[in-house]
Amino acid sequence: MISAEQIKYSVGTKNILNNISVEFLPGTCNLIIGPNGSGKSTLIKLLSGEINNFDGQLRYNGSDIKNYTKLALAASRAVLSQQTELSFPMTVEEVVMLGRNPHFEFNPSKKDVEIVKEVMALLDLNSFTHRNYQTLSGGEKQRVHYARVLAQIWEAPKGEQRYLFLDEPLNNLDIYYQQIFLSIAVSLLNETTTLIGVVHDINIALGYADQLFFLKDGALIKNGAPEKIVDAILIKEVFNIDTQLMLHPSTGKPVVLF
Repeated sequence: MISAEQIKYSVGTKNILNNISVEFLPGTCNLIIGPNGSGKSTLIKLLSGEINNFDGQLRYNGSDIKNYTKLALAASRAVLSQQTELSFPMTVEEVVMLGRNPHFEFNPSKKDVEIVKEVMALLDLNSFTHRNYQTLSGGEKQRVHYARVLAQIWEAPKGEQRYLFLDEPLNNLDIYYQQIFLSIAVSLLNETTTLIGVVHDINIALGYADQLFFLKDGALIKNGAPEKIVDAILIKEVFNIDTQLMLHPSTGKPVVLF
């Protein structure tokens, strides 16, 4: 479980996050949504430990995040960020193997190699194994980095939780791989796994999230189960757009009509 209490973060005189108190439970898909500049990516960076100069309390499974070493944190949580460029040539397999670095000292073990092969197969990357990463398209690069972060936390440390952070993971992806990305993430959920992500498409968020968190101007406007909190009034407040809602004929979940 991740719990954040009264989180505040500023850059100079500009307040980026204001008094954010949230809780993310194991076995749940938690998606953050809001307009551009609302603080979504900043919150992901803070929750994942990339930003540490904040006010408030942030705990992983009851322990202050500041008690974790960088290596211990890297072994239990992985982040798919918006930045997926590499400035030097590596094969796709080498990039995916980077995710296993927290789990070995000098050379990857047979187990590390097997995990890399497994996640590459899962994301249909076997034919790219020896390709130069720099020659790939934007969507292909995104798939490679997703394989990397999955490899990083494919097996949680014994007795520990694992956390997967996805910061706008659907960028550059076609409709098929958007669904694949989130379906795989949700399939990993169990009593030791927590998923926290940022998405822009509200209907994708409604389709996958167990809990939705609406941000605007650095403040948490509302959070909860989508079917309980989402309505046209909330969407108008957050995005300043008029909408109507209906129920999906197959899933029964809300769908937004613009």
